[in-house]
Amino acid sequence: MGMISEFKEFIARGNVVDLAVGVVIGAAFGKIVTSMVDGVVMPVIGYLSGGVSVTDWKQVLKPAQLDAAGKEIAAEVAIKYGVFLQTIIDFILIAFVIFLFLKAYNRLRKPAEAAPAATPEDIVLLREIRDSLKK
Repeated sequence: MGMISEFKEFIARGNVVDLAVGVVIGAAFGKIVTSMVDGVVMPVIGYLSGGVSVTDWKQVLKPAQLDAAGKEIAAEVAIKYGVFLQTIIDFILIAFVIFLFLKAYNRLRKPAEAAPAATPEDIVLLREIRDSLKK
C-alpha cells in the first residue's frame, strides 16, 4: 500500500475528521468565551475594584526613570498579574462550559440497557440433564 493511499485511509477515518471538527469548534468557542470575559466579566470586576481595568493590575518592582524633560529613559519593571488573572478566568470558564457540554453529551449518548445475553445451548442442555436426573 502506497503512502498516499495510507494517508487517504487515515484521513477518511471518522475519528480523525471528528477530531478536526472538534479542534475548529473549540478554537471558535475559545474566542467566544474570551470575548465574554474581556467584555462582560472583567469590566464588572474592574468596576468593583475601583474602576481600574484588571489587565492594568501590576506590582511595580522598579519605577520608570524619567529625565528632566519628562522623557522616559528606563522602562519600569513590573509583575503584570492582571493579565495572568484574566487568562486564568478564561481557562476556568472554558473548562466549565466544556464540562457541562460533555456531561450533557454523555447523558444523551448513554446506550440503552442491553437485554441479557441468551444462555448458550450447551448450558441449557446441561440444565435439562440435571433437572431430569433430579426426578
